[in-house]
Amino acid sequence: MASTRAIMLREPGGPEALRLEDVAVGAPGRGQLRVRHEAIGVNFHDTYVRSGLYQTLPLPGIPGLEAAGVVVTVGEGVEGFHVGDRIAYLDKSYGGYAEERLLDADLAITLPDGISTALAGSVLLKGLTAGILATRVHPARAGEWALVHAAAGGCSRNGSPGSACA
Repeated sequence: MASTRAIMLREPGGPEALRLEDVAVGAPGRGQLRVRHEAIGVNFHDTYVRSGLYQTLPLPGIPGLEAAGVVVTVGEGVEGFHVGDRIAYLDKSYGGYAEERLLDADLAITLPDGISTALAGSVLLKGLTAGILATRVHPARAGEWALVHAAAGGCSRNGSPGSACA
């Protein structure tokens, strides 16, 4: 089984609780993709998980809800994705803070040519949240005003998962 590097959280705490470790990542199973991340989203939600405020990540675990990258291997039964496809995803099961990971293919979104992996990796969660709020929670209508706050609530980091957002 191959290994990759990931940021592991073994116990809640400050940023120092995040440790870069080697972790095993195998071949994708039925319905899965193996993805090499090019951009990993960092959100306030992630800081709440790290601090222990949100106890939604079983520890030890790899944080990270959103990322974008390239399909490395396609598992059996997956349709619509090929090796080399650029994708982004949002996964409530976490696992984004890694160089590579296995991902259920039904969570992946193919990226169009005009969207960079850096952009997709940093705005997918925020964009989906805004879209749901403006179309489903309270459908925005002409002439209404909207207050947008916390619009800068995330960032993306290209390259090594050991680097920090600037």
